[in-house]
Amino acid sequence: MKADAACLFILWKDGSKSNGRGQKAITASTTPVTENRQFGSKMTDSKYFTTTKKGEIFELKAELNSDKKEKKKEAVKKVIASMTVGKDVSALFPDVVNCMQTDNLELKKLVYLYLMNYAKSQPDMAIMAVNTFVKDCEDPNPLIRALAVRTMGCIRVDKITEYLCEPLRKCLKDEDPYVRKTAAVCVAKLHDINAQLVEDQGFLDTLKDLISDSNPMVVANAVAALSEIAESHPNSNLLDLNPQTINKLLTALNECTEWGQIFILDCLANYTPRDDRESQSICERVTPRLSHANSAVVLSAVKVLMKFMEMLPKDLDYYGTLLKKLAPPLVTLLSAEPELQYVALRNINLIVQRRPEILKHEMKVFFVKYNDPIYVKLEKLDIMIRLASQANIAQVLAELKEYATEVDVDFVRKAVRAIGRCAIKVEQSAERCVSTLLDLIQTKVNYVVQEAIVVIKDIFRKYPNKYESVIATLCENLDSLDEPEARAAMIWIVGEYAERIDNADELLESFLEGFHDESTQVQLQLLTAIVKLFLKKPTETQELVQQVLSLATQDSDNPDLRDRGYIYWRLLSTDPVAAKEVVLAEKPLISEETDLIEPTLLEELICHIGTLASVYHKPPSAFVEGSRGVQHKRLPGSTGSGESVESPDTGSAAGVSEAPPAVIPSQGDLLGDLLNLDLTPTTTGPPPPPASSGMQLGAMDLLGGGLDSLMGDESEPPPIPLRTDTPQSPQLPHQSPSPPDYSPTEVGPRDHAGLLGGDLGGGPAIGTGFGAPPATMPASFNVPVSGGLDDLFDLGGGVGMAMGAFNPPKTVWLPAMKAKGLEISGTFVRRAGVIQMEMTLTNKAMSVMTDFAIQFNRNSFGLAPAGPLQVLSPLSPNQSIEAVLPLSTVGPVMKMEPLNNLQVAVKNNIDVFYFSCQYPISMLFAEDGKMDRQVFLATWKDIPNDNESQFQIKDCHLNSDAASNKLQGSNIFTIAKRTVEGQDMLYQSMKLTNGIWVLAELRVQAGNPNYTISLKCRAPEVSQCVFQNYETVLKN
Repeated sequence: MKADAACLFILWKDGSKSNGRGQKAITASTTPVTENRQFGSKMTDSKYFTTTKKGEIFELKAELNSDKKEKKKEAVKKVIASMTVGKDVSALFPDVVNCMQTDNLELKKLVYLYLMNYAKSQPDMAIMAVNTFVKDCEDPNPLIRALAVRTMGCIRVDKITEYLCEPLRKCLKDEDPYVRKTAAVCVAKLHDINAQLVEDQGFLDTLKDLISDSNPMVVANAVAALSEIAESHPNSNLLDLNPQTINKLLTALNECTEWGQIFILDCLANYTPRDDRESQSICERVTPRLSHANSAVVLSAVKVLMKFMEMLPKDLDYYGTLLKKLAPPLVTLLSAEPELQYVALRNINLIVQRRPEILKHEMKVFFVKYNDPIYVKLEKLDIMIRLASQANIAQVLAELKEYATEVDVDFVRKAVRAIGRCAIKVEQSAERCVSTLLDLIQTKVNYVVQEAIVVIKDIFRKYPNKYESVIATLCENLDSLDEPEARAAMIWIVGEYAERIDNADELLESFLEGFHDESTQVQLQLLTAIVKLFLKKPTETQELVQQVLSLATQDSDNPDLRDRGYIYWRLLSTDPVAAKEVVLAEKPLISEETDLIEPTLLEELICHIGTLASVYHKPPSAFVEGSRGVQHKRLPGSTGSGESVESPDTGSAAGVSEAPPAVIPSQGDLLGDLLNLDLTPTTTGPPPPPASSGMQLGAMDLLGGGLDSLMGDESEPPPIPLRTDTPQSPQLPHQSPSPPDYSPTEVGPRDHAGLLGGDLGGGPAIGTGFGAPPATMPASFNVPVSGGLDDLFDLGGGVGMAMGAFNPPKTVWLPAMKAKGLEISGTFVRRAGVIQMEMTLTNKAMSVMTDFAIQFNRNSFGLAPAGPLQVLSPLSPNQSIEAVLPLSTVGPVMKMEPLNNLQVAVKNNIDVFYFSCQYPISMLFAEDGKMDRQVFLATWKDIPNDNESQFQIKDCHLNSDAASNKLQGSNIFTIAKRTVEGQDMLYQSMKLTNGIWVLAELRVQAGNPNYTISLKCRAPEVSQCVFQNYETVLKN
């Protein structure tokens, strides 16, 4: 490996170049470091990286202790080279530290680099360097002063941190601006190591004073440091921005480097002007940044202007001027290399959704070039559709028609779909779009034809009874359709307009011949289409409808198909008029834009233009480590414009039973962990224990297998009805009705028990064999009374039976807008010792979803799926399905924040989606959590008092016995109860699945709705979660 030794410290040379959060715009061009490179330019240092001699450490030790300065410097270079290639040279620590006492700047930098790398593993030895650091902080050379304070800030050793305070205080007030700007960044580093120390020493106030510094780079670094600290402490109000401060920042903006400008612009974006005049004033001073050569500066300026424009009245002349000024810099970004173009396009996509008028005259710059990478082409296509209007639709359609003849199949498909989206968005262009699609169908290119038919189906749904003249052309291409989506679209068209197609029955019958070979999507569409045809032409299609109903109900294994078949069967047999009203009901028109970002999320993303959030189109909390410090930003309200800006919902204090955050709070390397997960259905892990009622745990459909297994039938279950005979052919409207009988005629005692205990969600029954076993109290406690805690076993009352576990209601974990139409809501339950994740999966997209799999990230208690996610059939559009996933507690463990946070990845045929949810910790309370009374007493005394936490449970109106019974249902067992001066004291124990015991003392005062609970545990981190669980159970 060849490298110039001078490059080794470039990576840490200027700490001000990164905010350490991984969020800074990736579009910024890098600034070459030119200062202090004088010692590496005369010769190559590659020789230091080629030695692999034995006994090298001993030779280096001797050289490091040499009296000759040149030999000593050569030795340190060799040490740094060895360290760079991964060799362990920590044994040389004292020898290298001895080399610090030198006037040679080159040697000092190399020694400091070594110290930063090894100080953490040798903290006691690192103390030796403190005196030199302190001395260097008073060196006449400002470069050495800055180097010393920067290095001390990078050494994350507590023992050294306390010695850093005095030198840092001096450097913050140094006469040289280079030292001050370095010290400003050092405060942020020190705050990350020991926040309390920084606050006690008054460094934050000094940092605020630096915002008024005469040097613009000092101001920029002070802003960067305060912003960094404020991110991790969002409620600290460190950056108390006011008009005077803003004026200082705007003054510094014109003179500092591009990195400094980015920091200052990001800080300005967090300010809310008092009125539209101040907003306009700031916009006028920020606008020149739009012409900067650095694309990160441009995007940061756009972010500030987009935010402050919300405050400007739309009838203001300056508002129109600002709109015109925003377009050229965004267009200029598209002349860069493809990677930067992509970042710019992702940001433009957000801007166009918020303010399409900015780029409404710039359609041509988004036309695709032949040599654009596919990711740039697709982004441009998306923006073209968003900008499409009546004024430019002719231009857009001509371009899209050209794209449909490209060689890239995926791009061609997107282009054809884009034509359909234009027709739906711009009503005046619909006829021209249909004409363009017909021209494409005439090309007879298979995938173009199929995509065009899918698109025309959507146009028919938007404009019913308007373009049906093209149906004949579509029917000519019937034989060439081989993709499920295209076949289903064509079948829908034939069924919807059956009365206008003379040979509709022949066309549908041709599909029916290979019914069992078709995909579920096609089968469902074919069933509905033939029923529609029958209701429109009953006399001609009787045999056809009988045939399809028979195929769907008797010969199909797909529960969705059987369900729909039986519903149609019963409708047609009993009430043909009702059937017509249901099946041929007027359908709602499809929406113009189905892919717009949800307004509140869009507002937040606009506030993060120029960062990774704007590229991912996800809020920072979805992918930034330590998301608890990430504030959710919103655009300010508009004044004088007459339009209201949607404000975010304000939620109440979060509890366990409330909806979890919609995005994943990252913990550890979350994105890496989840992306690297194997999402194929797992076959390892302990299987869930069998349920005592004979039911299978897992996902079951209501009409498919769930009720059949409740009936106790061990043979192959019949399609739907709860009887063993198969219904005969359906009686059609003009025949005597004889629908299949759905009543349970052969239910035995065990079956009744199962049905009564059945859970309509498809999960296990809550009844005999499924609840937690009731824990009864011993008849007496023969323990000597000795006062204090010992008295608790002199019981004044018994403990009743458990009331049954509280299971929180289902909440939405994954909204459809964040998962391409897949919505997941769910809850956690514990039944018969088995933890289960009960979910409802809803498809709100327009395509079928299949191939579901699930995986968890590492979590605090090792929760992991005990088997694959059982979704027994494809999930059709607008369909919901219940799934029950048994969980084990033997997965990999990693402490989460909060402790009961669970991060989940769900895969289907469309994509992988991520969400997080919080499980009630009572799911982890074991059934054997009742501690022996003597063991309880000994354990309570043995756990240190420091581990005791006390909480208040307010507004609870249960007496002590009712509370005890309710808690016992969640495996919180009462060991004893005593009454002192009218106050009931319950002593309780619970055991987590990982073996941790939690002991509790619950005090209940008659007539007082506020309870006091004391918790003791050897792992006090769980106390907060246990308290929340008490509160949730007792109040529900």
